[in-house]
Amino acid sequence: MSEQARAWTLSPPEGASTYGPRIDALLERSHVFEAGLAAVMLAWLVLAVWRFRGARPVVAANGGTRRSRAWVLGLAVCVFVGVDGTLFLGSERYARDVLWNLEVPANDPRTVRLELNAHQWSWEARYAGEDGRFGTPDDVVTWNDLRVPVGVPVWVQLVSTDVVHGFSLPAFRVKLDAIPGRVNQTWFQAAREGTFEVACYQHCGTSHYRMRGLLTVLSEADYARWLHEAGRLATQSYDADDAAAHWGWEWRAP
Repeated sequence: MSEQARAWTLSPPEGASTYGPRIDALLERSHVFEAGLAAVMLAWLVLAVWRFRGARPVVAANGGTRRSRAWVLGLAVCVFVGVDGTLFLGSERYARDVLWNLEVPANDPRTVRLELNAHQWSWEARYAGEDGRFGTPDDVVTWNDLRVPVGVPVWVQLVSTDVVHGFSLPAFRVKLDAIPGRVNQTWFQAAREGTFEVACYQHCGTSHYRMRGLLTVLSEADYARWLHEAGRLATQSYDADDAAAHWGWEWRAP
């Protein structure tokens, strides 16, 4: 289904992440619970209206009876445990296994490290180049144009130079705040090649709507060729006196 067609449905954005299906499955389970509860409540309402349609008005006991209060409390606890408990446990497992598990990108020698600087209103990205070190002449800097290889962990460290921004990759189920004076980090892994949206989900000023970019997922070979050529051009145009161009930082591992 195309993204234009999906926009007219209740479906989430098309998934392109290795671990995204776990988020989608968690949401689907919660929706099943919610649909079941809605059906039960609607059926009970219809039954009550039909059953007591001819009943005489009565004055209910103040606060209900002990039995009615026990029923309400019991049902509320069951709903809370069934719906919220499922969401909590599923979210906690995902956070532990994936979201906060930075050992995965840290221990994979293929990992692409990416420093991302959020501005009003653009995304500035820095790659370490083929030497694998930030702050050297072959650093590759792009604007609103992220490129990553398929099937490889991408480790993102994110800052902001002005206000709070929200780094969002809808197709990868990734969201991360960009906060001035603080380096936040996350990681993801693309499951297939393609071009996907990079969006800002925090209102960051008058041109917030324009703060979007593209993430292009390439084959490992195509990514290596792009990085080599971009690094060569960066080395040729490197200017040690251009302080504004050297905004990167020393990589912070967990």
